[in-house]
Amino acid sequence: MVENSITQLASASGTSVASIARFAQSLGFSGYPDFRLALATELDRTESDRERFQVSAGDVSRDDDAVTTIRKIAFAEASAIERTARQIDVDELERCVHAIRSARRIDIYGTASSGLAAHDLEQKLHRAGLVAQARTDQHLALTGAALLNEKDVAIAISHSGRTLEIVQSAEVAARAGATTIALTNNPRSPLARACELVLVTAVSESSFRSGAMSSRIAQLAVLDFLFTRIAQADYDTIADNLQRTYDAVTAHRID
Repeated sequence: MVENSITQLASASGTSVASIARFAQSLGFSGYPDFRLALATELDRTESDRERFQVSAGDVSRDDDAVTTIRKIAFAEASAIERTARQIDVDELERCVHAIRSARRIDIYGTASSGLAAHDLEQKLHRAGLVAQARTDQHLALTGAALLNEKDVAIAISHSGRTLEIVQSAEVAARAGATTIALTNNPRSPLARACELVLVTAVSESSFRSGAMSSRIAQLAVLDFLFTRIAQADYDTIADNLQRTYDAVTAHRID
């Protein structure tokens, strides 16, 4: 595709030159040449990364040995974080930071692997001194969401953006007046449409659940971006809270 002109690509895909141009512009490029250059750059970077991790093209196969398997998973997860960091909307991230810093209460919705990300953020915000709770039980999420108001924030996490329980919880929170934040891999998903603010990961699915592994890693990276910006904004207070909570558990560590 990178070598094709816009006319050749339109012919090969059975569409018009105008449709290809509109598609490139819908992705934020000035036109097809700009899109083709960005794609070529990305492919070169991906090939360089594969060489760095010493993996060939392709996902983990049943016949891969342990070393190859480890390298392929490491490549997939490192690539997911790098792509997510390059593509994240910084302005949207800052809007999320502002909403969370001023929130009376923060509810976090997630299930399965996204539930792990929800609990990770809960732990971080709790230690920072913010009132946050991960709601991984559907009924608790829905009933909790119904009690939110305009002073609160609801964060809904779903890789696909199509998990029914998470979408429903976000919708209930929005109706209650809370600021809603989606963390998803699909910016056009039902969850993204249900939320006021959207943070997007950049992960490709693959077999052996390595896509699910990478989605979790990318979610955790975005939540780290979010939490660190919150901590930077209220540095003295949060640094003190983190130290106090660290000191509180020091006696439970074995020398």
